[in-house]
Amino acid sequence: MAALRAAKQALRKEIKRRVAALSDEEKLRQSSVLSKQLFRHPKYVSCKRIAVFLSMHDEVRTEEIIRDVFKCGKSCFIPRYESSSNHMDMLQLRSLQDMETLPLTAWNIQQPAAEDSSREEALSAGGLDLILMPGLGFDSLGKRLGRGKGFYDTYLERCMKHPKGKPYTIALAFKEQLLPEIPVDDNDVLIDEVLYEKDL
Repeated sequence: MAALRAAKQALRKEIKRRVAALSDEEKLRQSSVLSKQLFRHPKYVSCKRIAVFLSMHDEVRTEEIIRDVFKCGKSCFIPRYESSSNHMDMLQLRSLQDMETLPLTAWNIQQPAAEDSSREEALSAGGLDLILMPGLGFDSLGKRLGRGKGFYDTYLERCMKHPKGKPYTIALAFKEQLLPEIPVDDNDVLIDEVLYEKDL
């Protein structure tokens, strides 16, 4: 276990270094390419209930995707992380205006306030059809290197117990976040698909 943890930490450092070297323009360019790829994806086209992460500076930008989700009349859910544990809920985002009013966490991520109990939680209702996954690194087999807290792995385990079953998962990645292989353990849930800009 210790060796696996050390290997993951070393990879996290390497990927953070690679992504930090990208210009804002390049991040936006790749984000736009991925958004367009996603909009044509059959799983996105057919989904009614989708969970989207609100991107941090070192992640693929999701604002364009969230705009499209509302434009298409889909139900949009966003993460609320509990910083004291690895518990995360996916809560309904009502509109683009709603997103602008969300408070910032200590990690500089916008999310619904802890005391906000007015929002529908995805799993307490109709479940989810699709989850867009953040992460630091990915490989072509769907292995994902997260930030080490296990929020998404734990959430996907809860999804599997939902009557609807596990939603389809698509990771959004900069090319620089792709690795030949990522070491994983039994708690790491594989992703169905990684979207990144492929060199044609």
